[in-house]
Amino acid sequence: MLKFISWNVNGLRAVAGKGFAEVFNRLDADFFCLQETKLQEGQIDLQFDGYTAYWDYAEKKGYSGTAIFTRHKPLAVTRGIGVDEHDHEGRCVTLEMERFFLVTAYVPNSQDGLRRLDYRMRWDDDFRAYLLRLASKKPVIVCGDLNVAHQEIDLKNPKTNRRNAGFTDEERDEMSRLLDAGFVDSWRSLNPDVEGVYSWWSYRFKAREKNAGWRIDYFLVSADAAPLIDGARIHTDIYGSDHCPVELTMRLD
Repeated sequence: MLKFISWNVNGLRAVAGKGFAEVFNRLDADFFCLQETKLQEGQIDLQFDGYTAYWDYAEKKGYSGTAIFTRHKPLAVTRGIGVDEHDHEGRCVTLEMERFFLVTAYVPNSQDGLRRLDYRMRWDDDFRAYLLRLASKKPVIVCGDLNVAHQEIDLKNPKTNRRNAGFTDEERDEMSRLLDAGFVDSWRSLNPDVEGVYSWWSYRFKAREKNAGWRIDYFLVSADAAPLIDGARIHTDIYGSDHCPVELTMRLD
């Protein structure tokens, strides 16, 4: 059994002072994936016995950033998705393992006023193409902050958020295209009708206290590996960021 964790930490240096090491050790994952680290190389000395870390840093300081801590030595490591327009913001790390690819991504936010929606659409198309190229070689596990609530069940207030970033028809349609292309939303596949379980809450309006959240952090698995899904969890009890960690266990060892 292999255990995977994904967490948008919204600033790794900040969450390191809020018990990150304790959470890391308690969750005891084979692969621990991070998004929005907001780091440059050398800005933090964070090591865990038995783990090697692979980082993708944004060129812009204090922005974006992804990482994977792994107990298992990869065959190869790729940073970015091979498209220059996207590969300066530290948004993706891929580990090629013997039996699968593991991809962690911090998908661009369309931002207030949807001023980055057009760019987001290009990212989604290019990211899907990248994942499909990987999936043509071996099974793929994709995790991270995908910055979209796919269906109305995936956020507390769908009607009032209809044209807000993360819940536009365009972003939801792109997510549908990815799933239709051969990926499975692991948590939703095991919890098809469960409502009120989210992975992100605004810092405003006491949203977490009221559980007025969104499920925008995912583990997607290519269809050929979906039968190997053992379990999926969303750790709503873990604080330190405006997101909580999400988990996948796979019968892959």
